[in-house]
Amino acid sequence: MNAIEIQNLTKAFGSFKALKEVNLTVKKGEVHGFIGPNGAGKSTTIRILLGLLQKSSGTISLLGGDPWSDAINLHANLVYVPGDVSLWPDLTGGEIIDFLGRLHGKQDLRKRNELIKKFQLDLQKKSSTYSKGNRQKVALIAALSCDVDLYLFDEPTSGLDPLMESIFQECVAEIKSKGKTVLLSSHILSEVEALCDRVSIIREGKIVETGTLQELRHLTRTTISLSTQDTIPNLAKLAGVYDISYNNHQYRFSVEGSAINHVIKELSSVNIQSFTAEPPSLEDLFIRHYDVKVGK
Repeated sequence: MNAIEIQNLTKAFGSFKALKEVNLTVKKGEVHGFIGPNGAGKSTTIRILLGLLQKSSGTISLLGGDPWSDAINLHANLVYVPGDVSLWPDLTGGEIIDFLGRLHGKQDLRKRNELIKKFQLDLQKKSSTYSKGNRQKVALIAALSCDVDLYLFDEPTSGLDPLMESIFQECVAEIKSKGKTVLLSSHILSEVEALCDRVSIIREGKIVETGTLQELRHLTRTTISLSTQDTIPNLAKLAGVYDISYNNHQYRFSVEGSAINHVIKELSSVNIQSFTAEPPSLEDLFIRHYDVKVGK
């Protein structure tokens, strides 16, 4: 049985269709990336999975149940972390984590204490004094300390520094090793690369691609820009090189990760005046491959 099975899901707000026949399958025990530009429909899909919104049409199976009619039972076996957490301002971080743990009922106290140390959270401060990153830590500790089958994360590392992002990735790898399932919506492509078994890309309310990162290897191309007075006649013939442009002694092209070493070796005979390599970003991905304006 798949953890999540969505077929032809549509959600309309009046005449506007936020989701248009979305098909999404998340296998049990996998970390599934759910990515797309702002406004593409990621959060709407997750809210429907949580039973916070009712679908307009389509079928949904969440842990074998219906997220709208079986919400209470299903919520006992899942946790959710949004990208912008609101907390009770007069409670401390520790009080909130304990309250959420008691409310859910499946909190592991040993795990709770371990996570508090890892995320370096001051439990004594009231949440009204917390930065956005610390508010995210509270939610992540409360969620990750619960032993459930499904973890729903919607931009969970928003506001965290790179060290804390790394801690989060370690935690996700650990729960995956225990056979748990994760649906991760993220705008950080490196995070998706590090964690996800498969990825689904949503654009304007429709799933446009699904597959492993190997199958979607165009997602991970690095963009190289270089300046040289020499010509590079064989550049277009090199395996793994795409989107070549040349203007006024400036070359710009993209390279698959597996071909970078080979391309660098070929360029070693060229007199290069300047050289930059840009890791792929989701913004570049959607502009280059899906012809959309980010933030639309």
